[in-house]
Amino acid sequence: MGAKSLETLVGAAVLVVACAFFVFAYTKADVADVSGYSVYAEFSNVGALKTGDDVKIAGIKVGTVTDMELDPDWYVAKVRMSISPGVTLTSDTFVSIASASLLGGNYIALQPGGGPPAEDGYVFDRTQGAVDLMDMISRALFGGVSN
Repeated sequence: MGAKSLETLVGAAVLVVACAFFVFAYTKADVADVSGYSVYAEFSNVGALKTGDDVKIAGIKVGTVTDMELDPDWYVAKVRMSISPGVTLTSDTFVSIASASLLGGNYIALQPGGGPPAEDGYVFDRTQGAVDLMDMISRALFGGVSN
């Protein structure tokens, strides 16, 4: 077997391993099609939240952020979430943006209530936007702004 044949075989093996890695990473990263029903929440500040971030109840992933847009009338961020079909949210669910860690990363935390079920397309009005950690630290160190 010549040197060129050996190089070709090694190159082909590397390509096969790389393709297998990408298929594995794609299936484990939950970036495939998101299934479920869509609900919305409006926030005054989304911070570093981005499309693809998790939606959790009690720390368990139940959905994914699928879209974000600015409402041109009220200038609030309207966030669309896809919720797993087996999870039933109520219309009085409290929706907040939480930090995954001090290093960054956000997710949406849901706290369901006891009201009637929220249907596909429901817009939650009980929300809390992202908290700016640097703002909180500066207020603690230097005091709040007074009028």
